[in-house]
Amino acid sequence: MEDSLRHGPDLQPQHEAFRAEARAWLAAHVPARPLPSLDTAEGFEAHRAWEHTLFEDRWSVVSWPVEYGGRDVGIFEWLVFEEEYYRARAPKRVSQNGIFLLAPTMLEYGTEAQKTRFLPPMASGDEIWCQGWSEPDAGSDLAGIRSRASRDATGQSWILNGQKTWASRGASQSGASASSARTPKPSATAA
Repeated sequence: MEDSLRHGPDLQPQHEAFRAEARAWLAAHVPARPLPSLDTAEGFEAHRAWEHTLFEDRWSVVSWPVEYGGRDVGIFEWLVFEEEYYRARAPKRVSQNGIFLLAPTMLEYGTEAQKTRFLPPMASGDEIWCQGWSEPDAGSDLAGIRSRASRDATGQSWILNGQKTWASRGASQSGASASSARTPKPSATAA
């Protein structure tokens, strides 16, 4: 495959150096033969092992902060890495739902304890997250969901009630799910 993937602004020398580093690492580590199908037990474990390989050298989540397994690089470096990843025909990402869908929200709004607990195992593939959006009579229309989340008696945890009809790799391979649910409106306090 050619370098014709590059479209957009001219990159700075540090971006091109990052491209060269990523390309060299991928050339040395991408499996020579395609991994078995991700939809089989053998393939799932092979893809999980690939996630570990990426994580060990901090390539699984390059734009994340170092303390969570990343390299703390900017958007251009992340895009460069993604270009090189696809150019190298690297394996599909088994942890993509967690790292591309849930993690950005957690990085922005999560507590430090949540980030420390969930992000490194997500980046390494040790914990695989699925997305659980679809519900009976709502499909993937989030405006139509009926699942509810309310605080428990202590106010420290959430109790989820409802039904999901589909989850990406949920039933057989994921250990955790990012789901949407309705929450009660905050009560007004007396002035």
